[in-house]
Amino acid sequence: MAKITYVAADDSARTLEVEDGYSLMEAAVSNGIPGIDGDCGGNCACATCHVHVDAAWLVLAGTKSDMEESMLDFAEGVTADSRLACQIYASPALDGMIVRTPVSQH
Repeated sequence: MAKITYVAADDSARTLEVEDGYSLMEAAVSNGIPGIDGDCGGNCACATCHVHVDAAWLVLAGTKSDMEESMLDFAEGVTADSRLACQIYASPALDGMIVRTPVSQH
């Protein structure tokens, strides 16, 4: 289980314990994290779970697939640290990770 901190555009933060194997999007939607909608249900078919991953965690979050890169083309405010939360799965290695939701999603 990993503790993941979700930081909203207004800098309010909420930390969730996310079970191993669950996506950060699933945890966010289940717990009403603002700015993460997951409209496609985690199928990497939209960009409503766009987050910015703090630099220290980018390598541990894994690499983006071609499909994820494609979906990020539809998101606003994409930067080098942009990821789709549906494509990041909790594991003990991610304990303490911080993700931020873009202003455009609030």
